[in-house]
Parts: sequence; structure tokens; C-alpha cells
Amino acid sequence: MDLGIRGRKAIVCASSRGLGKACALALAEAGCEIVINGRDSTALEASAREIREATGVTVTPVQADVGTAEGRRALLAACAAPDILVNNNSGPAPKDFRDLTDEDMHAGVNANMLTPIALVQAVVDGMAARHFGRIIDITSGSVRMPLPGLDLSSGARAGLTAFLSGVAREVAYANVTINNILPGAFATDRLRATIAAQAGRLGGTLEQAEQSRRDAIPARRFGRPEEFGRVCAFLASAHAGYITGQNILIDGGAFPGAF
Repeated sequence: MDLGIRGRKAIVCASSRGLGKACALALAEAGCEIVINGRDSTALEASAREIREATGVTVTPVQADVGTAEGRRALLAACAAPDILVNNNSGPAPKDFRDLTDEDMHAGVNANMLTPIALVQAVVDGMAARHFGRIIDITSGSVRMPLPGLDLSSGARAGLTAFLSGVAREVAYANVTINNILPGAFATDRLRATIAAQAGRLGGTLEQAEQSRRDAIPARRFGRPEEFGRVCAFLASAHAGYITGQNILIDGGAFPGAF
């Protein structure tokens, strides 16, 4: 399917690896010009080269921490008028809520709520003026089904979800959509780190912890990042203009609910 976004400009935050990289690749495959972002220059340049070679599109790497004002300015300097914004950022490390400090709390809320809101504020009016915009936030399945130890991540992302729900309705008239994708267990570095931490807390081997996590998923496997990226690309497409303010859960059936 032609997604109708060839030549569109996209900023994909935290996209040197994992789900962010998968989104950047899928958008590049659809013909978008891509700005990718990360803090590790080696991983960032390798990902930019890989996406260019695979798709032939223009890929601009921006080494920066998107959680800082300076990092966001660098992204917007590389692409002042994006048609597509994919908000993504690393979440807080797993930690018992009793051990969270004020510093932890402020950092988590900044990374997973305030930072994406700041980027939306910076780009949404330009999108509305051009009568096309797609904003996609990578949040977490834990927004709907909280996991022990990820309370701060769940809370900050739930706050982002609620905040942007009203904004989505405010700008829908201008063909600007805002949607959230809620990943469950995908085969990424973050999942491996979370499972390793769980194994350390509960005892047992990493392999046993991984198998236990797989067994809890009806699909009996972890998600593949490319599956996630293609959902992101569809939500960014010309065909998705009537989808807004939605939370798209991709978790292999792990959430045990009908709605």
C-alpha cells in the first residue's frame, strides 16, 4: 500500500535503536525524509547509514538528548517544519516505588511527559497551518496494565496520554492527528534490561525469566520491532486522518480486557 506520505518530513525521537529506529525505518520505506536522534554517536551514525542504504531517502542524524531544551532545539533546527513527529524517549529504570527520590520523579516526568508535550507545542500550529500533521507518541502497555517497578514510567506516560487527549480534539479539524502506540513486550534492549532486573530481584537465570515472560503472552513470543514500526507508519499515513486521540495497544494479547 502506498501510504501517501512520500516526500513528507519526519522527526523521530530516540531512534538510534529499538522501537524508535523501527519507526524511522518504516517511515523511510514510505518515502519520508527522516531526522533521527540519539545520544550515542556511534549507534546513531550506524542507524542513519543503515536506513539510507536500505531506502535511499535523506536521513539526518542529530546527536542530542531530547529530554533537554538544547536537544529539542537541535532537532527543530534540523527540521523546522515537520509533517510527522514521533515522540519517544527512554523510560526510568525499574525501581520499587518506595525507593523513588524527588530527583527520580522529576526526571521521569520530564522524560516521558513534559518533553513530548514541549515538542508538540513547538510543531502543532505549523502542522495545522499546512493542513497536515501526524503526531505519534510511543508510550507503553503499562499505561493500561501497570507493571511492578515501572510505576514512574506508567504514571508519566499516563499523564501524557491524558494531556494530549484534549489537544488531539482541538486540532483534528486541520487534519492533524495525535495518537499513542502502547507497546507490550518487544524484543529490544530495554526489555532485556527489564527482564534482567526482574531475574536479579526474584532469583533464577535470565533464560528462565525470559521464558516466564513469554509464557505470560498469549502470542507466546515477544513482538518484533518492525511490526511496531509499520503500525507507526500507517498512523502517519494519508489514510489515517480519521484516527485521532486513540491508544493503539500492541502486546500480543497480554492485556486481559475486551475494551
